[in-house]
Formats: sequence, C-alpha cells, structure tokens
Amino acid sequence: MKGTILSDSLLEVAQQNAIDQLFSRQSPWPLAAPAPSQEELDLVIDAALRAPDHGLLKPWRFVIIEGEACHAFGEVLAQAAMVRDPSDDGERFRKKALAAPVIIVLGAHIKVNHKVPQIEQVLAVGAGAMNMLNTLHILGYGGFWATGANSYDPHVKEALGFAPTDQIIGFLYVGTPEETPVPVARVAPEGFVRQWTGPVKA
Repeated sequence: MKGTILSDSLLEVAQQNAIDQLFSRQSPWPLAAPAPSQEELDLVIDAALRAPDHGLLKPWRFVIIEGEACHAFGEVLAQAAMVRDPSDDGERFRKKALAAPVIIVLGAHIKVNHKVPQIEQVLAVGAGAMNMLNTLHILGYGGFWATGANSYDPHVKEALGFAPTDQIIGFLYVGTPEETPVPVARVAPEGFVRQWTGPVKA
C-alpha cells in the first residue's frame, strides 16, 4: 500500500500547525491528573533519546516517579533539606513531590576525562528534556522543569540510584494543567540576535 502524499497546501497547513504548537508551549503549574499513559510516556522518552548527542555517549538517565513513590520521594527531599539546614522542616518539599502525578528525574551519566567535554554531555540531556517538554505539549499535557538545591544534593542523588559522577539537571513535573494557560506574547528576536560579517576591526 502506497503512503499518502500530502498536497502542497495540506503540507503547508500541517507545518503551520506544528509551528503554532511549538510556539504555544508554556510551563504550567501546578499539574494534576490525568497523567500520560504508559504508551504516551514511552513516546516522551523516545523523543528525549533522539536529542543531539556528541560522541554518541547516550548520557540520558531518566527516573520516573509516580503513585506512592511520590510520597517516598518527598521524604527524601525533606530529609536532604533538613541536612542542609536543620531549621528547615522539609514540609514544602514533601508537598512539592505531590504537585504532579508524575515526576521524571533528569539525570546525566557523565563520562569523566572523556574527549567530549562534560558540559556537552549535560547539554545532550538538556536537549532531551526539551524534546520531552515539546512532546508532552503536543500530546495535550503540561510539563514543568524545576531545579533548585535538591538537584545538586548528593543525598538526593544517592537515594535515586545515581553514580557519584552523575548529575541531576532537574525534575520534570508532568500532568494536566489545572487551568488553561494565558497566551504569552512572543519575544521580539532583535535583542537576542545579530548578524556577523567578519572580525571587528580596530
């Protein structure tokens, strides 16, 4: 059976729809049920694994937390916070672990002393995270990429099963936005882009 070939007009519409989807992505908070199905999560992860990867090192290490495990994760975050600051009761972190039905820990498996610099290995995971956010948006869900002290805490890293040389670059909260996000005006590119035409002359 031959594949369907889109006419130029239909292709143009499809391309415009894809661009509109891309430009409408936001980071809604908080997020509630329903969460993506397992099949949808598989698509999200597959999109992440298609990110640019210098040296084909495959540094992506994702940990999915959902259901009762969110409570255990909240306790890990709370205990780590109390170690960092004994005056902190950790309660805000217990609540944060329940702010979405699914949390994806964004981990980078770092090859130390490799010809590919560590920053480029981390960037590959960051690119994967952006693919995940876009895929979630296309599927009708919301994603919120959070960092903070727990991303860099060795106790959190150990509790989640990462190696000492691995890095956590954040936590991706996943679910359905509780409210429809208000459209955000697009930023004019002029302040962020310039054309280079050759070395600056003294």
